[in-house]
Amino acid sequence: MRIQYSVLFLLISCAMFSQEDAWVYFNAKPNAQTFLNSPSLILSQRAQDRRTNQGIALNFTDAPLETTYIAQIKSSTGITVLTKSKWLNALHVQGSQANISALKSISFVDKVVFANKSLNLTGKKAAETKTFQTGKKLKKTVNYNYGSSANQIQMLNGHLLHQQNYTGAGKIIAVMDTGFPGVNTAQPFKKLRDNNQILGGYDYVLRNANFYAGGSHGTSVLSTMCGYKENALVGTAPDASYYLFRTEIDATEEPLEESLWVEAAEKADSLGVDIITTSLGYFGDRDNPDYNYTYSDMNGVTTFISRGAEIAFSKGIIVVASAGNEGNATEKHIGGPADAVSVIAVGAVNSAKARSSFSSVGPTYDGRIKPDVMAQGSATVLSDASGNIVTSEGTSFSCPVMAGMIACLWQAHPEKTNQEIRNMVIQSSDKYLTPDNNYGYGIPNFSTALSVDGFVNKDFTVYPNPAKTTITFSFSDEINNASVVVYSILGQKVIDKKITGQNPNLSVESLKSGLYFYTFDADGLHKTGKIIKQ
Repeated sequence: MRIQYSVLFLLISCAMFSQEDAWVYFNAKPNAQTFLNSPSLILSQRAQDRRTNQGIALNFTDAPLETTYIAQIKSSTGITVLTKSKWLNALHVQGSQANISALKSISFVDKVVFANKSLNLTGKKAAETKTFQTGKKLKKTVNYNYGSSANQIQMLNGHLLHQQNYTGAGKIIAVMDTGFPGVNTAQPFKKLRDNNQILGGYDYVLRNANFYAGGSHGTSVLSTMCGYKENALVGTAPDASYYLFRTEIDATEEPLEESLWVEAAEKADSLGVDIITTSLGYFGDRDNPDYNYTYSDMNGVTTFISRGAEIAFSKGIIVVASAGNEGNATEKHIGGPADAVSVIAVGAVNSAKARSSFSSVGPTYDGRIKPDVMAQGSATVLSDASGNIVTSEGTSFSCPVMAGMIACLWQAHPEKTNQEIRNMVIQSSDKYLTPDNNYGYGIPNFSTALSVDGFVNKDFTVYPNPAKTTITFSFSDEINNASVVVYSILGQKVIDKKITGQNPNLSVESLKSGLYFYTFDADGLHKTGKIIKQ
């Protein structure tokens, strides 16, 4: 019987893998200008306002794919169209290698890229592909101990933002995950439901509106941001609003999941979402090992999902992604989309701020620091689908903990661009001056980020920061004199100086390299912030 089962499995596997996955890229959008001239056809008013507020113009990537092109591909012999991307002007298709290759001859097809990279090589023997594990799914160690979620917030000084009523109100977060069962029934999400903070969602896997199905990983992820059970769990952004998108196929590991993610990200953009958080990652461990990535692909520009994430950022969205849980594996590096340049990749630490051994590390293949920042991912307090308050492990949870705090910070600075907010988070981190590929830039201090220099007020800036010799304070012409006091991180006063509008400069040459805090006082203006001496 064992032999019979083995043969049957082999036959099924061969039938499964005879169908290849590929992306078919188009070379034009003939009707693009029609949509760019009428943005309401493609973007909600909130999405348009986000672009306007950040000075982002519509471009070719915003226009939908040409419908006649899609129709012709669909009618091609042996081709199944699974999803599409207007940003990348591409379709994800399945078919035999021969039928997919035949699409290259169509005039509007720019290129065809097989998920099996060996099929993209011409005249060369395919290099051996090494299978690596991915950090995409929850590696779960659950304890049914009712603890406090205070530490995961206080570690980031997020409670200080909450005390000032910066709780994410007015910001919209899209969550891309495996599904969200229990969010519509469990007690920790009651406040979310009662306040109509779930704005909608979609199941891209099954192509229906029931996003309260699928795996419960998304439920746990969501709870770290908006779960609420008094004396047990408070999320990092309890008053933000949420869209819930299922893009992950539980039972299998397929290239399609990347394409579904990009499709959902495009929808999130059109709805006016501010932040995308995704506790998913793609490297290896695919059902078909020919579809696995290698470390050389982790350069921010190769994987379909990372390219999509970078475009999302270009639209004014902040993208937060888990770094991965492969720190103890042979291949320890982060996967996509965490490898993208603008994505905030979040690693994991324990309650004592020490790196969790499972947290994936950098650098990216092209040598960039990753992860970007760290948050609590060991013994993170969260809710399961039944409403039990439990703890669990993974960058799956440090990621949304961080995303929620970013929403609170952006609420406090609604006039800032996504790039400015990203800079504020990273520059507030405790290893900003000495980053490494285990911790990235470290653990952000959101209280400090709340008043990061140069971002607080258009009429008040401090530059350059970081600085080597001199810092200049720029303030209103109506102010003649001001007092600046600089303190060490231990609270010791190291500089106390009067400055004027005619001479607004402050020498920091005498200071040792490191982080300092300042107060600026003048008639009608009081500012605090940080100075980094290089």
